[in-house]
Amino acid sequence: MADVTMLEAIREALFEEMERDPCVVTLGEDIGVYGGAFKATEGLFARFGPERVIDTPISETAIVGAACGMSYLGLRPIAEMQFIDFIACCFNQVTNFAAKSHYLWGAPAPIVIRGPSGGGVHGGPFHSANPEMYFVHTPGLKVVYPSTAYDAKGLLKSAVRDNNPVLFFEHKFLYRRIKEEIPAGDYTVPIGKAVIRRPGTDLTIVSYAAMAHTSLEAARELANEGIEAEVIDLRTLLPLDRETILDSVKKTNRLLVVHEDTRTGGIAGEIAAVVCEGAFADLDGPVIRVTGLDTPVPYAPSLEQHFLPNVEKVAAAARELAKY
Repeated sequence: MADVTMLEAIREALFEEMERDPCVVTLGEDIGVYGGAFKATEGLFARFGPERVIDTPISETAIVGAACGMSYLGLRPIAEMQFIDFIACCFNQVTNFAAKSHYLWGAPAPIVIRGPSGGGVHGGPFHSANPEMYFVHTPGLKVVYPSTAYDAKGLLKSAVRDNNPVLFFEHKFLYRRIKEEIPAGDYTVPIGKAVIRRPGTDLTIVSYAAMAHTSLEAARELANEGIEAEVIDLRTLLPLDRETILDSVKKTNRLLVVHEDTRTGGIAGEIAAVVCEGAFADLDGPVIRVTGLDTPVPYAPSLEQHFLPNVEKVAAAARELAKY
């Protein structure tokens, strides 16, 4: 077992998958000699060379378009967005090509599109986005958003081996802030399976990425007040693990959904619908959301703090819900 950061776990997964399978290639802006903006690909160029670690122009459209072509020819490309915000530039390639290849003509599209996402680092409106729901709405894609080093490595390995296009969001606030022991040997984490991070009986908190840690901290605070919250980390947004959510709500009878993404159209609304369809009779109160605000992510630290969910906001919402 080795104690590593999430960033180191991602780098290990890239190294190991490229060692395991010569069809795995990486491409993106500054990922080669420079080692990536956050150093996620550091050392790959020296080990695997320019034919498998490909520095690209500043063109997300070209990066994902090339990855689509590579996948059709038998390669397994991993495309990096320097910041996930700029995945909007290649929206057509992702949603109209990669996502529909299998449906249209049976072609596998083993593409991973990965990149740093999320706020909390004062990156402003163009370097702090959580655009996952644009793609959760797109059939044919898988959308993964881990919160721990162990899951980041295991889920990235699963994504590389998957024959479907996988969007892999990496919350940059967590890159160097969390560490944990992970196995030295090969392992994977299944895509599409949530995990219960903390068992509880009084209410269910569903979250993912950085907000999974915020939710756990709030749950520990609530426990001091006699409120036992069960915390579910989704890990994968598409496909969504409905069974784990419904089983928990049927036990606790209350649901709070926490995410950093903006409120309108966030996954909290989809989860609320799932629970209303599948466990309405078990609810003892309304489904509550604690989310980012419906604004671009502000630059100013004080405004960003106001924009983001935090422990105080989650705990306050949970207290209100527990009263029902």
